[in-house]
Order: sequence, then structure tokens, then C-alpha cells
Amino acid sequence: MAIPNKKQKYSYADYLTWDDEERLELIDGEIFNMSPAPSRRHQQVLRELSTAFSVFLRGKDCEVFFAPFDVRLLAENKKNDEIEHVVQPDLSIVCDQEKLDDRGCNGAPDMIVEILSPSSVKLDRWKKYQLYEKAGVKEYWLVDPMNESVEIHLLSGNQYTFHGVYTKDDTISVHVLSGLEIDLHQIFG
Repeated sequence: MAIPNKKQKYSYADYLTWDDEERLELIDGEIFNMSPAPSRRHQQVLRELSTAFSVFLRGKDCEVFFAPFDVRLLAENKKNDEIEHVVQPDLSIVCDQEKLDDRGCNGAPDMIVEILSPSSVKLDRWKKYQLYEKAGVKEYWLVDPMNESVEIHLLSGNQYTFHGVYTKDDTISVHVLSGLEIDLHQIFG
């Protein structure tokens, strides 16, 4: 089925009927088209981050997933036609195996990483920031491949607190994964 008119509110049930050739997200029932494909630099940074997380998590309870991977937020105990938030973060770290099913993650991952693209800056910094905070994502990273920086937000109560901006010369700790430190020089190389 073709992608519908953007003026109506949609649910996860609608989302499941759409053509899967385009990457789409739903926030508050509104469609966000994730096309065009990410840049080469975006994908390089994603590869390096994914590798760092994957190696650390091997044999542990938490898992790392990268886009495309559907994350249904604020969806617990809801039917598909009641779910209004389906996102495809660049990286999702999920430690609660009960949230995982064949369609992705049903509930808030422990951590989400979004790699900024010129077309996604406003969405990642504002709409998704608010959605992830409301959904209870414990750690949210905004990675800027052009400026070679990582901005970290940590959930404190029900609000994010700004933890800092780190650059290529820094090594940063992942707060939800005790013992994992990431050398940003290796990520941005």
C-alpha cells in the first residue's frame, strides 16, 4: 500500500500496512519520512558505535539493535491501533528481554543513540528528545558526525538532565552499561 496522506493521525496498525521500501516513523500519530538514505559518514559512525556496543555486550543480557528496527514507545498494554509512536533509532540498547518481539521493541529501550543528519536535526533534538524523555529512555545520545561530537542526556526522575558534550579527544562512559567506555577518536577516526 502507498504511503497515506500526511494530514491524518495514524497508528501502528496503519504503519504495518504501508510499503516497507521507505523508512517511516510515527510520532503522535504523525508520519515522518526518514528518506533519503543516510550519508556515508553517518553510516561510518553508526558502524563504529555499533561495533563498540556489540563487542562489549557479547554474552551479556543487554542487546544492541540498529536501524531499521521498530521501537514502539508508550505502547505497553496497548493494541496496535492505539499505538501512536513507532521510531527507528540509529542504535537502541535493550536490557529487558521481555520488551523484545519479532517486530522489534515494545517499550522504552534503556538507551537510544541518534546520529544527526541535516534533515533530522530538528526531529532528533526536539520531537524525539521529548518523546524519549516521556517514554522513559534512560540515556539519550545525539551524535554529530560533522562536528565529531556526542551530546549526552540522562533521565533523572521523569526529565532529562544535560550531561555534557564530548568531542573526538574524549573517552566517555555509557551510564546504563557499567564498565563500557567509548574512545571517540575510534568512533570519529
